[in-house]
Amino acid sequence: MNMIQAINSALDVMMGRDPDVIVMGEDVGYFGGVFRATAGLQKKYGKTRVFDTPITETGIVGVAIGMGAYGLRPVPEIQFADYIYPALDQLVSEAARLRYRSAGEFIAPMTVRSPFGGGIFGGQTHSQSPEGIFTHVSGIKTVIPSTPYDAKGLLIAAIEDNDPVLFFEPKRIYNGPFDGHWDRPAKSWAQHPAAVVPTGYYRIPLGKAAVVRPGEALTILAYGTMVHVCQAVVEEAGIDAEILDLRTLVPLDIEAIEASVKKTGRCMIVHEATRTSGFGAELSALVQERCFYHLEAPIERVTGFDTPYPHSLEWAYFPGPVRIGEALKKVMRT
Repeated sequence: MNMIQAINSALDVMMGRDPDVIVMGEDVGYFGGVFRATAGLQKKYGKTRVFDTPITETGIVGVAIGMGAYGLRPVPEIQFADYIYPALDQLVSEAARLRYRSAGEFIAPMTVRSPFGGGIFGGQTHSQSPEGIFTHVSGIKTVIPSTPYDAKGLLIAAIEDNDPVLFFEPKRIYNGPFDGHWDRPAKSWAQHPAAVVPTGYYRIPLGKAAVVRPGEALTILAYGTMVHVCQAVVEEAGIDAEILDLRTLVPLDIEAIEASVKKTGRCMIVHEATRTSGFGAELSALVQERCFYHLEAPIERVTGFDTPYPHSLEWAYFPGPVRIGEALKKVMRT
C-alpha cells in the first residue's frame, strides 16, 4: 500500500469495528477527499457516518468536539494543515481542556487528520508545518507517520485514544518516499518494506519512536518526510548515523532519544517547520538537559526558515541534501 491507501484502510478497519467512528470534512464523502484518502467509505458506510461539511474549519472541529463529548469517535479532516488556524480556538480552548475542566466527566476522543508540509509546489498556503503550535498545548497529542505501515497502525491507535489527537500526514510522501532530490525521478512505495501493510487490524502505540537506521557516530532526530531525506543523505555521505523516527511528538519517546544520544555523543535535529519555536527547539533543550555530559559537539538543527513557505524558492527553503550535508560535516568535525 502507499500511505493514502494505508490511511484509507485504517479508517475502513475502525469504521467496521466501531459504529461510533465518524468521518467528516470538506469533500471527504462522495469525492473521497482531495488526496482520495476517504475514497469509497461513504458508499460502504453511508452518508450519516461519512459526510461532507461546509467550508468552515472551526465548525468542523466544533461539531467533532460535541460528537466526542456525546460518545462518538469523530475523525474530521482538515483539507490542508494551512487551513487549521480558524479551528485553533476550538482545539486549544475546548478539545484540549474538556477532560480537565469537567474533572473527567467528558472527553474529546477525536482524531483530526490533515495533510501537511511542502515539497509539492503548494506555495505558502498549502505547504505549512504547524505541528509545533499544537505540541505546546497540553491535552493534545501530535502524531506524524513516515511510512504506510506506521500511518495505518498509528491512525488506528489515535482513533482508539480517548484524548484529541492531531494526525499530520506528510503529503510529499503519500505516494512514495522522498530523498530530497526534487530533480530526480519520483519513487513509489512499491518496493519499500514499510509498504507491506496488513489489511486487518493492528496498532502502533503512541509515544514510541522507531530506530530506522542504527549507528554509532551521530543521532539524527526526524519525523515525516525528513526521515527519508536524512536516510538518503547519510547513506550518500557514508556516515554511521543513527536515525530516530519520532513518529509521535506528544507523547515523546524521550527514553529512546536519551539512550541514542548518550551512545553516539552527537545530535542533529531535522524538521521542515520554521526554526524559531519549532519543535526542534524543544528537542534541543531536552537533549541538552538530559545528555549534556555525553555530548561531544553542539547540537545541530536543520529546519525551514522564518519566512512564509516560498513557491519559487521551494527547494531553498526545504531542508534538503545540501543543508543537511553541511550540518553533518559541521557536527562530525567538531
